[in-house]
Amino acid sequence: MNIYLSGPMRGYPQFNFPAFFEAAAKLRLTGHYVFSPAERDHQQHGEEVWKYNATGDLGPAVQKGFSLREALAADMKFICLDADAIAMLPGWEKSKGANAEKACAEALGLEVMYL
Repeated sequence: MNIYLSGPMRGYPQFNFPAFFEAAAKLRLTGHYVFSPAERDHQQHGEEVWKYNATGDLGPAVQKGFSLREALAADMKFICLDADAIAMLPGWEKSKGANAEKACAEALGLEVMYL
């Protein structure tokens, strides 16, 4: 199954990337393909964008070349074209991005999983 991994990032230390990395690894152990926005951002921008960001503030990431529009476009593209399901990390309810991703997945009739 192709799973999109969704959860809160902004306002979390290191943008919550460690939780994304751990959840993606666990889902892969059960045989799933996982699209993790944290992994995408890490691959595209390196650890400088997230690893040393104690507050999860977008400002320093934007200064290093991160674009929220580009990231959300890539995320929504995977949800719309490739995902069979979306897996929600704890705290997703407080995230504007995760709520938008979940709404898109639900509109498409994808399975919603709560981790």
